[in-house]
Amino acid sequence: MPIPAYDLTGRTALVTGAASGIGRATALLLAEAGAAVHCADRDERGLAETAALISKAGGTCAGHLLDVTDRTAIRAAVEAAGPLDITAAIAGVMHTSSVLETTDEDLDRVMDINFKGVLRTCQEAALAMISAGRPGSIVTMASGAVDAAQSGLLCYSAAKAAVVQLTKTLATETGPHGIRVNAVAPGWIRTPMTGRHSPEVQEQTEAVMVRMSPLRRVGEPEDIAQAVLYLASDASSFMTGQILRPNGGVSMPW
Repeated sequence: MPIPAYDLTGRTALVTGAASGIGRATALLLAEAGAAVHCADRDERGLAETAALISKAGGTCAGHLLDVTDRTAIRAAVEAAGPLDITAAIAGVMHTSSVLETTDEDLDRVMDINFKGVLRTCQEAALAMISAGRPGSIVTMASGAVDAAQSGLLCYSAAKAAVVQLTKTLATETGPHGIRVNAVAPGWIRTPMTGRHSPEVQEQTEAVMVRMSPLRRVGEPEDIAQAVLYLASDASSFMTGQILRPNGGVSMPW
């Protein structure tokens, strides 16, 4: 039986980016904690696989094929989910280019998905919660990249920094309605997104990250899902506008 503060039985959650990686791990864990999970992603095959895993484990799940650049699709998913208690806005993309090589198209695409997509999701979820008179928890996905300048990650870091500011501002504005808004800023996590390079490059990158971490390891999607569960549950009932950093100690901001 779940620890009471983490028990999500009777609650409804929407998870974007649920087809793989952190999104999938989060959807699985929220379902395990008792939530009815609405999984959303533009990857139809991955979405079906996540739904099947949740169903196989005895959880409750519905799938929604959507792109977070489409507000109408987000609104439809929120409405289909019914009264929402939890929203985890995780969908995002990675992009690498130097500052001098970054094009307007690069920046527009990354900002549209990684920032505006989160903004749209948060807006629709918060409006639905307020309309239903239902307190809830919104969790956004920031990144450890906002804590230090990293070569090649201008677009990604800028979008994630905007997510941090969105999180704090939305928490301030929706707190009187009983809605909590917090972010998770992961360090290096072993996912399909970070594994897009060749095995050799992947191995070299992870070796660097392991050396940088006092824990001497990189993260797994489940490490981040546990942080989302905490923020989604009553265990964090007095927490809003905060940024959790499960990063293995790679950075330790004030």
